[in-house]
Amino acid sequence: MNITAVIVAGGSGLRMQSSIRKQYLELDGLPVLSHTLKVFFDCPLISTICLVIPREDHDYCMNNVVNPLSPVKPFSLVDGGAERQQSVYNGLKSLSLNPEDLVVIHDGVRPFVSAMNIRDCVESAITHGAAILAVPVSDTLKAEDSNGTIDKTLDRNRVWAAQTPQVFSYGLICSAHEAAISTRLVATDDSSLVEAIGWKVKLVPGSRINMKITSPEDLVLAGCLSRSLKKEQYSLSSL
Repeated sequence: MNITAVIVAGGSGLRMQSSIRKQYLELDGLPVLSHTLKVFFDCPLISTICLVIPREDHDYCMNNVVNPLSPVKPFSLVDGGAERQQSVYNGLKSLSLNPEDLVVIHDGVRPFVSAMNIRDCVESAITHGAAILAVPVSDTLKAEDSNGTIDKTLDRNRVWAAQTPQVFSYGLICSAHEAAISTRLVATDDSSLVEAIGWKVKLVPGSRINMKITSPEDLVLAGCLSRSLKKEQYSLSSL
């Protein structure tokens, strides 16, 4: 079975309020996207990697993000679309896979995903055909009405915050995207498209460390987290 990672980094990063796309901002001496890619290059489960980025970024990304990592796995660059959903579909259509092969779809700005996270999600997808990392919410969640006031309070015991990676059989995720195109369904993650065609997606417990960097505050927190993780690794290695 081939397991291919599709890393999506096509966003403009408007919420980051920076002239540089969020995936290229520096985190602990390397672009955020470099940290993300390194996890997948190092993960033995992943056979090949497809990186989806804006067309005009190809040269910059190869020179500043990919080449410094000295990748040894098969690797390709694919043009992103106007929206994330189109970017993922572009990545999927660039692949030559069998329907039963697995695709691991991951946000390029989630640099703290672990090999264990990837493994857990892949193992669940092998059994269920579709699985995503997610974490139970700890905050009390409020649904808003059209006037900006509280419509109702949601039962947080049944609510999870979706993360990536999200792992699907290749045939299933392609069918879901193609159905979405025909019905003009737009969603913020790939599991929503799979759900829309009636498939049950398995929830796999993730980690709150697996944060998505989309704002200046996130980048500050990511820097603190990166330094903390390095200190922890140093302490363990000195035992």
